[in-house]
Amino acid sequence: MSDAGPSGVPSWPKGADECEIEQLLRLADQCVKCGYCLPHCPTFKLAQDEGESPRGRIALIQGLLTGAISDGPRVQRHLDQCLECRACEPACPSLVRYGALMDGARAVRAQHRSAGQPGLRRLRLALLTRPAGLRLVAGVGILYRWLRLPPRLIDRLSKRWPAIQVLDPLAKSLRWPRRRLPSSAGEVALFRGCVAQLTDQPLEAAALRLLTRLGYPPRVPNEQVCCGAMHRHNGYPAEADQQLALNAQVFAKRPVIGLASACVAELREHGQAAGHLNAIEICRFLLDQPWPVEARLNPLPVKVAVHEPCSHRNQLGDQAAVYQLLQRIPELSLTPLPGNETCCGAAGTYLTEHPEIALALAAPKIDALERMRPDYLVTTNTGCALHLAARIRHAGLATQVLHPIQLIERQLSIQPQTAKIAYEQKRL
Repeated sequence: MSDAGPSGVPSWPKGADECEIEQLLRLADQCVKCGYCLPHCPTFKLAQDEGESPRGRIALIQGLLTGAISDGPRVQRHLDQCLECRACEPACPSLVRYGALMDGARAVRAQHRSAGQPGLRRLRLALLTRPAGLRLVAGVGILYRWLRLPPRLIDRLSKRWPAIQVLDPLAKSLRWPRRRLPSSAGEVALFRGCVAQLTDQPLEAAALRLLTRLGYPPRVPNEQVCCGAMHRHNGYPAEADQQLALNAQVFAKRPVIGLASACVAELREHGQAAGHLNAIEICRFLLDQPWPVEARLNPLPVKVAVHEPCSHRNQLGDQAAVYQLLQRIPELSLTPLPGNETCCGAAGTYLTEHPEIALALAAPKIDALERMRPDYLVTTNTGCALHLAARIRHAGLATQVLHPIQLIERQLSIQPQTAKIAYEQKRL
C-alpha cells in the first residue's frame, strides 16, 4: 500500500500525474454515498455486493488514489466489472460524472499495471480497431466457420469455458471487411465504426441507399479511424484522443452521421475538444431533415420491439428519436423492450471479458422476447445487436435483429431520379 506524499497528494501509482489524481478525487468527493444509484446499477442488482455498485466503486477509487487501500485482485475485479453503462448518472442527485471518474481511474491504474498487461490489452484493442487487426479477426472467424465444430462439442466446451457461449456466435457473425464504400462529395459524412465493418455490412449498405435516396448522399472518408471509445474505457485516453483528432481532420467539420449510438456518444462527448467533430445519430438526422415530397413509407403490419442501448439512453439521451422515426411507418406495432433501463451486457469489449455477467444480463431480455414474440427487435448499437442476436438464436426464436433505419429503408418508396433532383435543388 502506498502512502501520501508530504503535500498530501498520494504517491500511488508511480508515474500517475498528481494533477490528474487531484481532479479525480474532486470528482469522487461529489458522491455523498446516498445510495440512490444502487437500484439502477446492473452489476449491483446481480451480485447484491456493495463493491459492485457505483457508490462502492467510488469508495474504492478514493481509497486507491489516497493510498488507503492497495490495488489487489478483489479491488481490480470490482472496478473491471463495471459496465460503464452510466445508468447511475441520471439517478444521481449530486450529478456525479461517474463515467468520467471511471475512465480516469482506469487510466491511472493502466499506468500501474505490470509490463505485460498493457501490451496484451493494447493488442486486443488493435485487433478490434485497426484495419489489419479487423482483417485478422475476420480471417479467424471465417476459419472457425469452415471448421464446422459440432454443436455437441461446443456445448461441452462452454460448460468448462463459459466464454465459448459468447465467442462462438461472435465468430460466426464475422465477415471480411470492405475496404471502401461508395462515396460522394456530399455535405454530410458517414462514420463507419470498427467492429461494424465486420458484422454490420448490410446496415452500412442500407444507410448509403437511404441517405442517397432522400437527397443526402454521404461522403465516406476511407481515412477515418475508430471513435476511440474502446481505448478510453480500457484506460488509454491518449490513444482515444489521437483517434478523435485524426477523425476531426478527416471529416473537416462536416456533419458526421453515425450508425452506432456508442460511437456517436464518444464523438459528441469528446470530439469537440479534439477539433469540432459535429456528430449526429442517424435516426435524429433523418427526423430533423426534410424529405422529398414524393417519399412514402409503405405499410408494415408487424410487431417491433425497441431495445434502447445505454449509450443512446444514458449518454445521448435521445432514444425517443427511434420511436418517432419508426412511427412514420404505417401499421407498425411498436413496443419498448421490457428492462430497457438495464444494460444488456454487451458494453464494448465487456462482452468478451466478462461473459458470465453479460449472459446473465441478457437473459431477462430474451425472456421478455419469448413472451412478446415480436417479428423484429431494433437497436441502434452494434455490440448490443450482436449480443442480443446471438442469445435470440440460442433461444430458438425467429425474431430478427435490425437497426431502425433498415426497416425505414425497406419500406421507403421513392424513385432514385426524384432523390437526385431533390438533392440538386437543395444545393441551389
